[in-house]
Amino acid sequence: MKSLYTLRDVYRARSIISKYIVRTPLRYSKRLSRILGCDVYLKLENVQVTRSFKVRGGLHYMSIKVDEALKRGVVTASTGNHAQSVAYAASVYGVRAVVVMPHGVSRVKVDALRDLGAEVVFQGSVFEEAREYAEKLAEEKGMLYIHPVNEPLLYPGVATMHLENIEDLPSVDVIINPIGGGSGASGAVIVAKSVDPSIRVIGVQAEGAPSFYLSWKEGKLVSAGYAKTIAEGLATARAYELPFSILKDRIDSVVLVSDDEMIRAIKLLVELEGVIAEPAGAAALAAAFKVRESMHGKRIVVMVTGGNIDPEMLVSWLVR
Repeated sequence: MKSLYTLRDVYRARSIISKYIVRTPLRYSKRLSRILGCDVYLKLENVQVTRSFKVRGGLHYMSIKVDEALKRGVVTASTGNHAQSVAYAASVYGVRAVVVMPHGVSRVKVDALRDLGAEVVFQGSVFEEAREYAEKLAEEKGMLYIHPVNEPLLYPGVATMHLENIEDLPSVDVIINPIGGGSGASGAVIVAKSVDPSIRVIGVQAEGAPSFYLSWKEGKLVSAGYAKTIAEGLATARAYELPFSILKDRIDSVVLVSDDEMIRAIKLLVELEGVIAEPAGAAALAAAFKVRESMHGKRIVVMVTGGNIDPEMLVSWLVR
């Protein structure tokens, strides 16, 4: 397994995927900047073509593996946004895609997958059960299996969002990026640390799914064995080899946020910026409030990584 890709790999990925995605805005928030005491810029991946940053990775993977994918079809497991990434890329290249999901995933995400032509299979109550079944299905059907976290070809594509950050804000001091599997934060350290090692990268996990946080603290892979959070994109019960190898010595800190803190961040994004974010997509803003004392006067990029949220759930949180 290739554990470390380079900035050159990211530029190559962008040359491949740029015609299929949008360059998402990096928006300065005057109101959040005043509240937090620093210059806050929101990277709005929630307006990407699948309303999530993940599509960047799926497109890069499919472009490289297209010949094999066309022959065999692809299968993956996901709680939503990675699934849409693969489904969208498969629709672009005319590839059959099967997605295995745990029960209870947002209806919005399931409907979006079917609209993209993917076949959806439900298995288990947590992501790990769905992942194990997807691997079994790939072996039985002879399909190409796309590991949602440990697949190296996803990473250079995902990292292109951080190229945009550095290009749009060369003076950035801090990037805050959620960690579910870890591809987004991995992209942040590869790009930012290649440009300037002094740029801080802060990862964010849900308190109810802290496996990477525990692994980073211990300096070795640790599995919490549970994922109890409303944030589907952060609901991983274990840490994974590839992102851990990239992040363990490069990420500057990791912050845990509660479900209530993510809901508060969702409400603030709507009320102050008119931005719709799912819980994982609002996690970076929740973390910014927890580390605000160390951010005074700095220029920070807060990653809004996804906006695939059930409307009824959003309304229920907004009126809390």
